[in-house]
Amino acid sequence: MEHSSKIIDCTIRDGGLINNWDFSVEFVQDLYNGLSSAGVEYMEIGYKNSPKLLNATEPNPWRFLDDNFLKEIIPEKKFTKLSALVDIGRVDPDDILPREQSALDMIRVACYIREVDKGLELVKMFHDLGYETSLNIMALSSVPENQLIEAFNMVKESPVDVVYIVDSFGSLDPADIEHQVKKFKEMIPDIQLGIHTHNNMQLAFANTLTAMRNGVTFLDSSVYGMGRAAGNCNTELLVSHIQKPSYELKPVLGVIEKHMLEMRQKWEWGYIIPYMISGTINEHPRVAMAYRASEDRDKFEEFYDKVTSPEASLAPDQN
Repeated sequence: MEHSSKIIDCTIRDGGLINNWDFSVEFVQDLYNGLSSAGVEYMEIGYKNSPKLLNATEPNPWRFLDDNFLKEIIPEKKFTKLSALVDIGRVDPDDILPREQSALDMIRVACYIREVDKGLELVKMFHDLGYETSLNIMALSSVPENQLIEAFNMVKESPVDVVYIVDSFGSLDPADIEHQVKKFKEMIPDIQLGIHTHNNMQLAFANTLTAMRNGVTFLDSSVYGMGRAAGNCNTELLVSHIQKPSYELKPVLGVIEKHMLEMRQKWEWGYIIPYMISGTINEHPRVAMAYRASEDRDKFEEFYDKVTSPEASLAPDQN
């Protein structure tokens, strides 16, 4: 069972949410070469969103991937395939080349449950251009059952390759993951499943293993756990744990040693108490992230009171 799993390393894409994608070309190249040597199947090299649609004022190569730039960065593809993520309403179809003209192999579409129809329109377009595709449904921990059923009826009609269970708030535990996977398998038995976890409650790795044991094949992770807020399941843990002869831990350790110890001094991510609190109350980490950026960053009790007081729950729902 385990041999069918595939790792998608999201260090650049999800880790970019920590440092505004301030990655050097050298780091991205070293990461790509390291992941290839480690036998990791995919690397998500950024977002393929359109700078026009986001009114971007400065260039941000990993947030607005450009095909010509990608070919310069990775002139020669090795073992690892490349993927990019797009958000609904932030991608310009004219920016997407047919797959044979692009360095990308897979394009993943992130959306909330209420936008699944729009997400699947993009999936179909990318599929028709030759890409592997996935639909990553965010914030699953707060989706009512009837909305899921409706969404999955649309998914069944779609050419999508993989549908992701995304624990956006890091609030699910292994029993929840098992429940979600079973539900997804019942509703879309013919589609491969993926899992994307966050480490708010130190459960990203355990949740990913639980998903894998229950038949989920695509596993998201990032090197040294680098991802938004509490970060993701660690690539180095998956590579060392999954019994697959092609996986090799040492090259991943090399990337951490050469680059990421220093990054971790400069940028903060991982299991940190305000992120843990937002995970336990099933809330988006944005409030915790803002708190970590303020002078009160270590006033944990105050933060706890702030987010659990009755008036906190009256805040408008923003995504």
